[in-house]
Amino acid sequence: MRRIGLGGGIGSGKSTLEAILRQRGFPVLDADAVVRDLLQPGTPLLEALVDAFGTAILTPSGTYDRKFVASVIFSDPAARRRINSIVHPSVGRVLREFLDSHSTDVPAAFVAIPLLRSEHRTDLALDEVWILEVDPEEAVRRLITGRSMSESDARARVRAQMSNEERRRLADFVIDNSGSPEELRSRVDERLAAWGIV
Repeated sequence: MRRIGLGGGIGSGKSTLEAILRQRGFPVLDADAVVRDLLQPGTPLLEALVDAFGTAILTPSGTYDRKFVASVIFSDPAARRRINSIVHPSVGRVLREFLDSHSTDVPAAFVAIPLLRSEHRTDLALDEVWILEVDPEEAVRRLITGRSMSESDARARVRAQMSNEERRRLADFVIDNSGSPEELRSRVDERLAAWGIV
């Protein structure tokens, strides 16, 4: 079984890519979904973040305030590094367990990691890394139109992440996703056909 990591900046279309792969019958796990599960009220990870950052990261009902935390970490690199150092190890364990659980029953399994780093290749024993890429201005446009972000917020999020050039250095396969979903589907099918698994 091939173990594939999916990366790409915010607004690059990872959710669309994940949907295409699931339609093709492949198991896919998104690190963002793992984070949401691990940060449910009462979980050890949420308690660790409260210990580190205080109750300001919680909503009045006691749930993790994703919007507030995002506003902090995308404007404060030190806070971003600190929260990542707490969250990433737990998420990595879940992603590794997911890939290990599919080791023989499917031709490939995918993990989508928005903040993909070079260490993930080793930590998750990845066979290949796919990177989705769009022009930063296109990413900003998608965030404004698709997620109703303000332009300043959208630009701050894009600036806080790796550049396309940095991501390419991690990649075995770069997918330009500036076109339509149909074009993305065609690129994916070409790659899978090259493996002989579609």
